[in-house]
Amino acid sequence: MENSNQTNQSKKRKKTLNLEGQFMYDLGTCSKSNDLAGALSLYEKAISQNLRLNHNHLNTLLYLCSNSLHDLASKDSAIEKGFGIYERMIANNINPTEATITAVARLAAANGDGDFAFELVKSMGKYKIVPRLRTFDPALFAFCEKLEAEKAYEVEELMVSMGIHLEEPEFAVLLKVSSEVGREDKVYLYLHKVRNCTRCVSLVTGEIIESWFNKGLASEVGVSEWDENGIKDAMLKNGGGWHGQGWLGKGKWVVSKSNINLEGCCCSCGERLVCVDIDRAETEKFAESVASLATKREAKSDFRVFQEWLDNHSGYEAIVDGANVSLYQQNFADGGFSISQLEAVVKDLYDRSGKWPLVIMHNKRVSSLMDNPSNLKILEDWKNQGTLYTTPNGSNDDWYWLYAAVKLKCLLVTNDEMRDHIFELFGSNFFLKWKERHRVRFTFLKNNLRLLMPPSYSLVIQESEKGSWHVPIDGECNDELLRTWLCITRPRLHDYSSEVLKSSHSLVLDRPFSNHMSTMNGSHNNESKALSGKRKSRSPSPSKGHP
Repeated sequence: MENSNQTNQSKKRKKTLNLEGQFMYDLGTCSKSNDLAGALSLYEKAISQNLRLNHNHLNTLLYLCSNSLHDLASKDSAIEKGFGIYERMIANNINPTEATITAVARLAAANGDGDFAFELVKSMGKYKIVPRLRTFDPALFAFCEKLEAEKAYEVEELMVSMGIHLEEPEFAVLLKVSSEVGREDKVYLYLHKVRNCTRCVSLVTGEIIESWFNKGLASEVGVSEWDENGIKDAMLKNGGGWHGQGWLGKGKWVVSKSNINLEGCCCSCGERLVCVDIDRAETEKFAESVASLATKREAKSDFRVFQEWLDNHSGYEAIVDGANVSLYQQNFADGGFSISQLEAVVKDLYDRSGKWPLVIMHNKRVSSLMDNPSNLKILEDWKNQGTLYTTPNGSNDDWYWLYAAVKLKCLLVTNDEMRDHIFELFGSNFFLKWKERHRVRFTFLKNNLRLLMPPSYSLVIQESEKGSWHVPIDGECNDELLRTWLCITRPRLHDYSSEVLKSSHSLVLDRPFSNHMSTMNGSHNNESKALSGKRKSRSPSPSKGHP
């Protein structure tokens, strides 16, 4: 009976719609079901009835046309009808929007007319429309597909001038067309642009890179002699991992798939990869942005109390996300907040460095734990030695442990992937670099803790001072020893024993904690001192709601 009433109400609503309203309703239905044929039929009927069509109607039709290009049976018809709709739109003085230009540019590119797609983008200024990355893509990809490299470079130049940030797919096609037309200077340039915009490259980009180095032209480019000190100075200035001075060496390249062992050495050529420095000024700016966002979302006075406290207690080498550790694998019937797991992490970190870490937990969590007498002594000890900081009621402890780790430039023990809305606020490139260098993951196997320290090298395309290249390939990888890298080197460098590849996985994964800290601080000279150093005394945490 209820369904019958709903049907009657729907019929009644349809009867009350005028012709324009009915057209809009039916067109929306076609859009939801991606029904191009139905939408075009409605369009022809609307034209015959002299209905007034606005840019929303026409954009919907153009979107459906551009979204049907993958269907070979309807591709030609979709292009023809789409152009006709656009021409009517302009003839009727209906100003296009960014969505209009993007859809028509896609139709033009599918028709093999990159020039028209680019002209459309360049015409947006007269309509006061701001283009987006997707608006430029049709022209860029069309030019690259037809090997019209100079036109593709022109598109990129306009994108950059308008503040559009290209991403890996765009740089990959520019790299590919440069390789295909033999522009070795541009290949070198776009390799570095890919390096700068992403950490690990996609399989598609990896294949493009591999294809270039297997070409005959690639073996001919480069210099036989170079200023070694100049190259080293350039690498130092850049923070390590690349010099940017052009192709080094001569002769055929050897391209192989390899792994990187625990010590950061390529298992194919033996080259030791480096840990690329994170710019200190950039890190300070990042810390300031975290603090700024936190004070907007947290009680200002509470977070500023924490900032002041941290300024006076800046000797920590590791921050622990207390809730993340304690709740790890506790989603079973008798599971709960495991202080024993947290205690194991604290003890392990202390044993490695001789310094207590800082555990950050919400006050509500700590209060509930203290109701259990067996937890009381542990928590009291942590308070007294400055190992525990509790965030106030109503706060989000994520802001606190993130700010502390960034501000103190130390390690952060958490399995949190930091992908939610809070961390999206920081953008991707620098934050991913920071996370790679500072996050320590952990597991508990049969109650045995295993800390997974950051790799001793950076997951990014690396160019060595000898001219070789190493390219990490993207993919889910819980063990970085298993990640695939492209090893690209000249024959004289390719003399490392393949036995290393077999032996690298037998290395112990857990290295001394202070090794990672000295690597991050750019120094290896203080390693023995950190390992044997005495426990540093700490002032108690503030007692006013922050033990």
